Amino acid sequence: MLQTHDQDSGFARSTAVRRDHEGRLTAQLDGGWEVGGGILNGGYLLAVAARAAVLSSPHPHAVALAASYLRAGAAGPAHLQVTPGPTGRTLAHSTVVLADEAGPVISVQATTGTLDPGPQTYTDDDTAPPSVTPVEDCIDVAAAAAGGSTVPGVVAPGLLAELDCRLDPATAGWAVGAPAGEAVMRAWVRLADGRDPDPLSLVALLDCLPPSIWGAGTLGWAPTVQLQALVRALPAPGWCLVESRTGQVAGGWIDEDYRVWDATGRLVAVSRQLARTPRP
Repeated sequence: MLQTHDQDSGFARSTAVRRDHEGRLTAQLDGGWEVGGGILNGGYLLAVAARAAVLSSPHPHAVALAASYLRAGAAGPAHLQVTPGPTGRTLAHSTVVLADEAGPVISVQATTGTLDPGPQTYTDDDTAPPSVTPVEDCIDVAAAAAGGSTVPGVVAPGLLAELDCRLDPATAGWAVGAPAGEAVMRAWVRLADGRDPDPLSLVALLDCLPPSIWGAGTLGWAPTVQLQALVRALPAPGWCLVESRTGQVAGGWIDEDYRVWDATGRLVAVSRQLARTPRP
């Protein structure tokens, strides 16, 4: 059974989780979400695991996820093992292990609940969206890649066909060999098929940008080791503003924080991840 508010969306199909005739949860991991070299995007894999957690829960939304990435995942058949934890009136806990034919890929501690559509009861200034270039003046990443605009040594990811990503020129100097020197990345992002965001697609957006350390001039793949994600609200229709920021690089490790605002400027999702420093 496909679990989604919109069964016709490309995102819903690529993250579909079904039960086979023996009751096991299965998925077909979509190669369209690769980031280069056949490696699947970490946010996409987490969204598949989150869908399995929701499918096995009495509550409709994944609100907190803590994922350990055990190795790189590739397109193809996968199965998901959901081990239920304590379940109550407002929350349910579980552990989800997503494995492909070569073995476990990610292990996720998941908390599901019901997001309240009501207004925020408290917010501080840090939750306000940053100043950003209007979407119509930002860089259409897919169009630039199709036109042959590439960064030396960096392969355009396949997920450009899944996400409509418009990079803020203020944080995209690395793409033309002139990094700004600040490890920050910002972009307006929506699903490529134009479907409005939902809580599950927010999970994928929490790992959708190039590594923010590229903004400081360090390019290359930065494999995620651990990612903690919180979905805070039901997103409004329209573009989401996504910001990622590196706090520290030391000893071969990098930390990166994501924040996602919906079209109304409300903070709807946040994450922190630990990754290895970019490899050329």
